[in-house]
Amino acid sequence: MIDKKLLALLVCPACQGEVQVKNNKIVCIQCLRSYPIVDGIPVLLVDQAEH
Repeated sequence: MIDKKLLALLVCPACQGEVQVKNNKIVCIQCLRSYPIVDGIPVLLVDQAEH
């Protein structure tokens, strides 16, 4: 699980939108891209995102 303090600092690298955790992924509220969490570490690379 991602620490709430860390999550508050994270933004979507594609649109700088606010993100939240859903189904063990980081999901952007604005553009709806989802980024994987691997071994507890969010992988915030645009080319790794699902849209």
